[in-house]
Amino acid sequence: MKSFLGSAFLLCCSVLVVSSAHAHTPYLVPVSFEPAYEDWVSLDAGFAEEFFHPDVAFEHGNFQILTPAGQWQKPSRYEEFKIRTLVEYQLTDKGTYRFTTGTRLGDVFRFFEVNGERQGTRDPKEVLPKGAKLLDHYQSVTLAETYVTKDKPTETALKPYNKGLELVAVSHPNDLTEGEKFKVKVLFDGKPLANKDVSLFATQGGGEHQKAAAIIKTNTQGEAEFSLASHGVYLLHVRHNAPAPKDAEAPNYGYVYTLTFAVNPPI
Repeated sequence: MKSFLGSAFLLCCSVLVVSSAHAHTPYLVPVSFEPAYEDWVSLDAGFAEEFFHPDVAFEHGNFQILTPAGQWQKPSRYEEFKIRTLVEYQLTDKGTYRFTTGTRLGDVFRFFEVNGERQGTRDPKEVLPKGAKLLDHYQSVTLAETYVTKDKPTETALKPYNKGLELVAVSHPNDLTEGEKFKVKVLFDGKPLANKDVSLFATQGGGEHQKAAAIIKTNTQGEAEFSLASHGVYLLHVRHNAPAPKDAEAPNYGYVYTLTFAVNPPI
């Protein structure tokens, strides 16, 4: 595995202000993308407008780890604080591990227009103003993931779920170096999503307000490829709206998926 030292954590703590379209983005990020003392991995999870400075803890998640052997396990330790969630896990086998928050059903949103002004509410009991035009009504569905490798990268943990919205790594996310390209594929219920925006956010912003470093539309196979001009820690973001099940709290689901990964300095 290509080395990525303690600079990963320092870069994680740099400020990135996300556009309003991506406000309170879910994320899951390891302190280091290589296992630490006695092969322990520590991760933070939350919702933030600045990566990775949480505003709200990732509550009611189903945190799990997929081992290189393809077995699902629970975290060794899980603590939910006011504005951040902490996950720890000790790696045993060699290979790549998938860390996931699990799919989380969140708040129900209604957006409407009154006298040309767009407004929104998360209160299901709130009566919309007279003459309001309902623009959107959906429940958020969030999923944040990342990968950590012990020794050399392996492929088992990269396999798709073929359920819901997901971003499948075609290039290995733990084997990326500055100057290379990162190829991913966007799926919804196992089928490629074409013409879908995938946003890349870099975390070495130095406190300045930033937009996405790149936004790539997927091709007909659902694929997008990003040029990695600089080393550091990055987050990929994709969203998709789809009809919700009949028994859901809203007629639509608003899916959000994020993947955090590191790019190594050139050797």
